[in-house]
Amino acid sequence: MNVGELLAQTVPMAGTLNLEFIETTPERAVVRLPDQPAFHNHVGGPHAGAMFTLAESASGAIVLAAFGDQLSRAVPLAVRAEIGYKKLAKGVVTATATLGRPAADVVAELDAGGRPEFPVTIAIQREDEAVTGEMTVVWTLRPNA
Repeated sequence: MNVGELLAQTVPMAGTLNLEFIETTPERAVVRLPDQPAFHNHVGGPHAGAMFTLAESASGAIVLAAFGDQLSRAVPLAVRAEIGYKKLAKGVVTATATLGRPAADVVAELDAGGRPEFPVTIAIQREDEAVTGEMTVVWTLRPNA
């Protein structure tokens, strides 16, 4: 089972929104939100909450892809998030997530007994590639007790 399938099965909200995990690697995660009238806002585009969930899901996908081998000793947790809505989104939107710190540096901090924090940046785009939103999620790897 790949990271996208795992998230779709274990995170009910991802399934509710019918998120499509296009690419999930330690370098990049790409997740698509289909155009679904049930999740539209008052101007006919995806609701802000749906776009937040899309972007947060892309951040979770890259975290699992980059640090899945650390799950036996640490739990990944979102610490905080900030999102900016830049342009009107309409139709299908896609979130692309990238790590803000090298994974090796995060693991080294965990190895040294720390609880590393690291940002994941996400761009949300329409099909015409216009960026409609930007989000940063700060994650941590909390060592198991």
